[in-house]
Amino acid sequence: MPFPTFADLRSFLFTLLLGLAAAGLCNALHTPLPWMIGPLFASAAARMAGVSLYCPNAVRQGGQWAIGTALGLYFTPLVVAVLASYLPWIFAGTVFAMLLGLCGAWLLARLSGIDRVTAFFAMAVGGASEMAAQGERHGAAVDRVAAAHSLRIMMVVVLVPFAFKFLDVHGLDPFAPGAQVVHYDGLLLLVGLTSAGALLLSRFNWPNVWVIGPLLVAILLTAFGVNLSALPEWMTHFGQLFIGISLGTRFTPEFLHTAPRYLASVAVCALLAILVAGGFGMLLAWSSSINPATAILATSPGGIAEMSLTARTLNLGVPIVTAFHVIRMSVLVLTIGPLFRSMRYFQARADA
Repeated sequence: MPFPTFADLRSFLFTLLLGLAAAGLCNALHTPLPWMIGPLFASAAARMAGVSLYCPNAVRQGGQWAIGTALGLYFTPLVVAVLASYLPWIFAGTVFAMLLGLCGAWLLARLSGIDRVTAFFAMAVGGASEMAAQGERHGAAVDRVAAAHSLRIMMVVVLVPFAFKFLDVHGLDPFAPGAQVVHYDGLLLLVGLTSAGALLLSRFNWPNVWVIGPLLVAILLTAFGVNLSALPEWMTHFGQLFIGISLGTRFTPEFLHTAPRYLASVAVCALLAILVAGGFGMLLAWSSSINPATAILATSPGGIAEMSLTARTLNLGVPIVTAFHVIRMSVLVLTIGPLFRSMRYFQARADA
């Protein structure tokens, strides 16, 4: 990885200041997730307008670390015991996400005329980088896959929290973090251990290691009653800010000119996926004891950090939402290759 130049650092400083200003404005307007949505909107708009912005990979990783660690602190022994009873529903949510991706791929291919391989990886409800890498391995158009995931995540991040805000949806989360006081000596140890978890998983080529690694380490510590320190609120704010600008800077001036029919088709498919997932979440809540708003966040086609942060902001079931998304993403990344090969085999048999 090349070392950032002076121009890169200057662009990053401007990006950071832009994100901070947008977060302050959204905070003053009382929007949901102001520290993420504000920087996301501002950096995406600036990039598509041709402004030179830059977000180093390490900054994105820092944001993921903060969110993963903060979420892991919710997994007390009581929470782990409660989540064990939800495993059948988590399994159902994972199967649903895979079926949702398959249906979305079929619809995207019909609406846009894109090839089936690209449509398959563009609509899979997984991480953008992982799906782009898998898609490239199987012959998909990587730029189209990345564009589809960027647009889907942006739509989910904007539409779901704002819909909850408009409907005045909030709750009283029965789960509280194990550590609720900041101890800076314990915090230093927590930073070291959770970072080591991310570096360890990176050696095994795991997806989203800077979310999952710190999350798993924090879960293990908290589940065994080792409460080193709470995470200062400013760290979670900057974590959201870093994720916001890292998502926003994915958008380029060429993004809006990337096959308008294709992008419009992706938007339609993403909107339908959000609505269908919301309906499935309601069904899941009806058949279990999960709060309906929590179930909707748990089954929405968004990312781990974004949906779990929304749950945290609205005082909903943070561990439940986190568990659903972590297990779904892990299973999907591990099975997407075999699933694609199976679908291609059966398609070839049907076309023969």
